Amino acid sequence: MAKVLVVGSINMDLVVETAAFPRLGETLFGQGFATHPGGKGANQAVAAARLGAEVIMLGRVGNDAFGQQLAAGLKAEGIDTRWLGVSDSATGIAAITLCQADNAIIVVPGANALLTPADLDTAEAAFADADVVLAQLETPLATVEHAAALATRHGKPFVLNPAPAARLPEPLLAQCTLLTPNEFELATALGRPDADWQTLLSALPGRVVMTKGSQGAFHTDAAGTVHRQPAFPVTPVDTTGAGDTFNGALAAFWHLGLPEAIRHACAAGALSVTRPGAQGGMPTLAELRSFLGA
Repeated sequence: MAKVLVVGSINMDLVVETAAFPRLGETLFGQGFATHPGGKGANQAVAAARLGAEVIMLGRVGNDAFGQQLAAGLKAEGIDTRWLGVSDSATGIAAITLCQADNAIIVVPGANALLTPADLDTAEAAFADADVVLAQLETPLATVEHAAALATRHGKPFVLNPAPAARLPEPLLAQCTLLTPNEFELATALGRPDADWQTLLSALPGRVVMTKGSQGAFHTDAAGTVHRQPAFPVTPVDTTGAGDTFNGALAAFWHLGLPEAIRHACAAGALSVTRPGAQGGMPTLAELRSFLGA
């Protein structure tokens, strides 16, 4: 399996269930509360580790109870946390209000905002040792850009999941081996909100895999021809974390070549929505192989 270096965010999700969203100044009783490990970086690291990859997590948590709990959870998944920094700032959190099928989310980056290029330089040996480097946009852009530069320096594929959606600087785009956006994130990343997605895919031949929900995933070959990997039919229970599962799986199966890695990633993403929770729904390698009939 691939050696995957994940550079990214680590959060604690604070989830409140309520029958209605409170109006300004209103206090309501909720129906439930739970904490769940999250952050796109940590989610993708867990997904890759459960699928058999050798995973290193490069990020930051705070010197608090949430940070200790999240670091312990990553270790329990078999993830190498030697490059996990601890800041005096609080651990990042996402405050999530769930109301029936809707949600409202406030993210406080906390220690994630303190992950610096210097932290990456300290961990340069991890870039040299990785088979693939995976990053997202929940840490400072300068840090993501430096991750791309280090991956390039060591001749490693750099896979960027451009989420949350943001316009990507041209130098960063040039160093991305692969982008893994959804349709909206693709248009935003390239700064072309009015262009159709087929045109945008073809603008970066062989360098984009776009997820499209129940339609599956689309990518182009080096000639710019668009290919589709159909979604695997399942009955969804909770779609939280499906995109992170897809990205973690894509990195875990990188060694199989892009079309086969995408097929495995679509299957893993489909499995993840059949159970509640982001990390809670992520499948193991045995479960994925059974699902694929392998």
